[in-house]
Amino acid sequence: MSMIFEITLVAVVVAVACALPGVFLVLRGTTMVSDAITHTVLLGIVLAFFITQDLNSPLLMIGATLVGVATVWAIEALQQTKLLSNDAAIGIIFPLFFSIAIILITRYAGNVHLDVDAVLMGELAFSPFRRLMFLGMDLGPRALWTMLIILFINCLFIFLFYKELKITTFDAGFAAALGFSPVLVHYGLMTIVSLTAVGAYDSVGSILVVGFMVGPPLAAYLMTNKLHVMIALTVLMALVNSVIGVQLAFMLDTTIAGMIAVVTGVTTLTVFVFSPKKGLIKAFLNRRKEQKKMDQRLKTIEQAGR
Repeated sequence: MSMIFEITLVAVVVAVACALPGVFLVLRGTTMVSDAITHTVLLGIVLAFFITQDLNSPLLMIGATLVGVATVWAIEALQQTKLLSNDAAIGIIFPLFFSIAIILITRYAGNVHLDVDAVLMGELAFSPFRRLMFLGMDLGPRALWTMLIILFINCLFIFLFYKELKITTFDAGFAAALGFSPVLVHYGLMTIVSLTAVGAYDSVGSILVVGFMVGPPLAAYLMTNKLHVMIALTVLMALVNSVIGVQLAFMLDTTIAGMIAVVTGVTTLTVFVFSPKKGLIKAFLNRRKEQKKMDQRLKTIEQAGR
């Protein structure tokens, strides 16, 4: 396989893996929580590294996932006091956990290849150079296999708990009445988000992870009112954004993750403006139509009064 093809393949797998749980984040209005998680899991990576002293240990992913779940719990605990809004709670926990991680890195891991900039920005161009070897065979980029496993876990989670996710997303009270646990489903979803964010760190960085989790699902949400169609459109948008982003990055000789983020933003804004169902132009035309109806009713009332 050529290097460009491998990079494109990694980008597509990462994008789809991130976008799938992003569908439910968008529908639940908790996209900013994903931003907090993608940064605070760095603390879990650092703490697990201090324990294992091995950057390749699977415990790093476990530690980061646990800190991601702890982030959600801390945010909701502050919110439930009724003294802080959700945004304010995120604004406290997110910088706190992330800053602790940076301090620990600069103070105790200065000589280790644990770079804050790489975690934030990532670089897909390096993914083909980290190979997975098995019995002397080259199986391809390590990041590809990592994200394929995470993609499988995400697909399996949505497939097994599709009904629970759907009901708790649209009507948590009704779900509780039916015997479902909205809290359990919520934390299961956030665990998946944390795991996905950690797996994608090495390839694209936390910034693009947020873009993948929000951009394609939001564009799909603007195009349909059906959940299963929204999931399909999300996957399609994630795939298209990744392929176009990689090609443009090589054409313009610029950062791949950054270009994919730009393409994701442009396509999402384009859908936001031109969507035939919920787009800005459609909303403007609907308002104009309602205004004309109102004006016509007023004229009819005035004529009847005469």
